[in-house]
Amino acid sequence: QELERTISEMAGVRHCIAVCNATVGLEIAAKALGLSGEVIVPSFTFVATAHALRWLGIEPIFCDVDGRTHNIDPDQVERLITPRTTGIVGVHLWGRPCDVTNLEAIAGRHDLRLVFDAAHAFGCSYGGRMIGNNGDAEVFSFHATKFVNAFEGGAIVTNDDGLADNMRLMRNFGFAGYDKVLRIGTNGKMNEVSAAMGLTSLESLDAFVATNHRNYKRYEQNLVGVPGIRLVPYSTNEKSNYQYVIVEIDEAATRLSRDWIQEILWAENVLARR
Repeated sequence: QELERTISEMAGVRHCIAVCNATVGLEIAAKALGLSGEVIVPSFTFVATAHALRWLGIEPIFCDVDGRTHNIDPDQVERLITPRTTGIVGVHLWGRPCDVTNLEAIAGRHDLRLVFDAAHAFGCSYGGRMIGNNGDAEVFSFHATKFVNAFEGGAIVTNDDGLADNMRLMRNFGFAGYDKVLRIGTNGKMNEVSAAMGLTSLESLDAFVATNHRNYKRYEQNLVGVPGIRLVPYSTNEKSNYQYVIVEIDEAATRLSRDWIQEILWAENVLARR
């Protein structure tokens, strides 16, 4: 409960529902929102975004991404909507927010539910407002590899009171008090040890951001002028956690493939991932 209160305050949202991991968080959100049939997702994301839907019998419809931002392209989204479409899942890839404004407009025009996979984006903002306030709900990850680490865990955040009440029931078998079950649910609770670790991480948030920003600026300075290497920038107008340093490789200019460069980096103990 303390972790939920702290996250709500930091993200500026009404409700936080802590869960055992972000994948289960996506499943609970999808179920609570009544998603079915087809749901549009970006074609470039971690597998959990699509798996959470497919696990529930929902068909993920893959949408191309903007080549500049790597995030889902709203222009492509609208072309993929069919009578079977019930929702859209946007992903704030690398912690850089996707085009929330246009996605919300599309969802509104077509009466679709809108969820954001915000696994990378805790502590980031969009339009000056903290990530967590967009769409029907957003889902954070607190996996050991993430910006805020709870060993393992996640959280669903929303400003919808009724949706929050429903998701709280769903994460604990539908229990509303001792032996009183109001609906079908699952075991999606976060354990107390993970919550304590999450609170410990949150205490060091500013230090994490400062370290990440320092590392990012060091890469930015030293990669200037290297042929065929483009560092994907963060917006200086938004709050960022700077967790990921992303480069694009122009193989014609580098005369090395992306995968070869990755192998070279691994040989030097720089554990880059494609």
